[in-house]
Amino acid sequence: MGKVAVLDYGMGNLHSVASALNQVAPDSEVVLATSPEQAQSAGHLLVPGVGAIRDCMVGFEAAGFAPLLKEAISAGVPVLGICVGMQIMMRHSEENNGVDCLDIFSQPVKFFGSDLPELPQGRHFKIPHMGWNCVQQTCEHPLWQGIVDRSRFYFVHSYYVPAVDNSEVAGQTEYGIPLAAAVARGNIFATQFHPEKSARDGLQLLSNFVNWNGRI
Repeated sequence: MGKVAVLDYGMGNLHSVASALNQVAPDSEVVLATSPEQAQSAGHLLVPGVGAIRDCMVGFEAAGFAPLLKEAISAGVPVLGICVGMQIMMRHSEENNGVDCLDIFSQPVKFFGSDLPELPQGRHFKIPHMGWNCVQQTCEHPLWQGIVDRSRFYFVHSYYVPAVDNSEVAGQTEYGIPLAAAVARGNIFATQFHPEKSARDGLQLLSNFVNWNGRI
């Protein structure tokens, strides 16, 4: 089934992602790539991410992965981003007093605390948003194959990509406000949730990814 490169730039849930990939694609070569050279010839690229966006961007660019990712996208290589791996593909993040991201998608990344409504009796939404949420599939996509609409996936994040006025949303959920659970364009698919922590449906999405040719 070919080579799947998980980009290791010092910020990510690498081993749980690699373990899940090995489970769904035992015939694939899953590589934790610490340099662009180690990711060469990969048929699929996965961008994980956990932590603060500034550290993630510094690590990603220092590893030389920014040009690698953009070249892979231009070449039609299937790409999957997970959590902060999705957020670094956006234009700009409000985290860390504002950080420019890769601008692969034009949307911003916003802080929940600025936008969440107040609950009755003076209660507030907890930040970070952590737990299982239903995801509405807002478009047909090969990565949704075999996954029932409004299945539940596991989230943990304090920043989000707006779903409103965003034509590239592939999946939507709500936490006080609508937010993008997944975005997609061409050979790129990225999720705010963690498929590797989302039981059967998360493994199904990863299986769909390693079998995806990058076309819709």
